[in-house]
Amino acid sequence: MSSPSLSSVKSSTPDRFDPSSRNAPPLGGLSLTLLSLEARRRLRNRRSMIFSILLPVAFFLMFTTTDYSATPYGNGNVVANMMIGMALYGALMTTTGAGAAVSNERASGWSRQLRLTPLRPISYIGAKAIVGMLISAIAIGAVYACGPLRHAHMPVTTWIGSALIVWLGSLVFVAFGLFVGYLLPSDNAMQIVGPLMALLAFLGGMFIPLTPGSAMDRVGSLTPMYGLHKLALWPMGAETFSWWWVVNALTWLVIFLGGAAWRMGRDTARV
Repeated sequence: MSSPSLSSVKSSTPDRFDPSSRNAPPLGGLSLTLLSLEARRRLRNRRSMIFSILLPVAFFLMFTTTDYSATPYGNGNVVANMMIGMALYGALMTTTGAGAAVSNERASGWSRQLRLTPLRPISYIGAKAIVGMLISAIAIGAVYACGPLRHAHMPVTTWIGSALIVWLGSLVFVAFGLFVGYLLPSDNAMQIVGPLMALLAFLGGMFIPLTPGSAMDRVGSLTPMYGLHKLALWPMGAETFSWWWVVNALTWLVIFLGGAAWRMGRDTARV
């Protein structure tokens, strides 16, 4: 009896490294275990937690005084205005850091290893977005919890509405973080993100209110944080709603998503 040829043995043996021969996992590999690991990695990054949670709280407590509490703003006061701005800054720092973490994973080879598993790229991105949003909720809660200490005043519905807008709006900067993470090497990404976020926050009026119609306001209206900040302040009723705020936020979301998809496509093509 003749023995089977090598080619027939190969043809009858599935290629264990061929992704097409594997069954796709539920949700593309997105699971509570993956989310738990991602959350623990983020929470262990002390520098990131300081800049995204403790720094906005410290800024809020340092820059607000009892004098601001007596100054009205819409259906609240100026302290509430500043509280919303700092909460938004912390939330955006958190979600940006969650996305930009891919730069370190690329440098260490971890993202390359993940691409050899059945984990879908969309699930990988989804895990970072979910964890970033969860931690951004902590950042928002920390700043809002300090509001009563500085006599922040506004109706309950405004507290809830502004917090929800800040939280949902911070999703835009998950895409920004991914774009930066895939664009820059690990040793540069986070060093550039910090100062850049501070500059964008300043131009968006989150640190210093912009005078409507001024040159700074016109420049700031083109920056990524401007629309989100205006939308977050809208429940206070100090300004008439403008669709430009929505256009600004959605335009930058599309730009960041497009940039992240472009860089991610080039990165995955190397495997």
